Amino acid sequence: MRKLKNSELNRLSVNGYKQAKKMPVTVVLDNIRSLYNIGSVFRSSDAFLIEKICLCGITAKPPHRDIHKTALGATETVSWEYYEHTLQAVEELKAGNYTIVAIEQTDASIPLTRFKPQPGQKYALIFGHEIRGVDQDIIDRCDLCIDIPQFGTKHSLNISVSAGIVLWHLHNELSG
Repeated sequence: MRKLKNSELNRLSVNGYKQAKKMPVTVVLDNIRSLYNIGSVFRSSDAFLIEKICLCGITAKPPHRDIHKTALGATETVSWEYYEHTLQAVEELKAGNYTIVAIEQTDASIPLTRFKPQPGQKYALIFGHEIRGVDQDIIDRCDLCIDIPQFGTKHSLNISVSAGIVLWHLHNELSG
């Protein structure tokens, strides 16, 4: 076994990425305070070819050196828009026929392992504030909520970890 060189990874160029067919998924960041989490979500979004990211409320916008540290250039490839209020993004996505999905623990959440996205359907995935999660007024507008099953003493994951897990799951379901 031999570790591959960067030149052997067949990475897309920035132009190649922009022209590539995207997964019909938009990520909505609901008041994320950590610049490193924002950058990490950009990087995972690039890895799974999502359509765009909606940065909402207190969520910082590129360019910013702390976002860049973890995004590693993904802010140049992944499209993004800023909304002063998350509800604005959700209403716009609903009008565009997206299924609105909060990644949150609620009394009606389904486990990620049971979520089967439908081919041809567009999804908006909402990830919430590191402490408070997704605001209830946003959950009230969602079509469904998904949680990631966890089995230890902690019942939350870092938002960037959650985004990576959920995007990987959707990519596998929609491309397989």
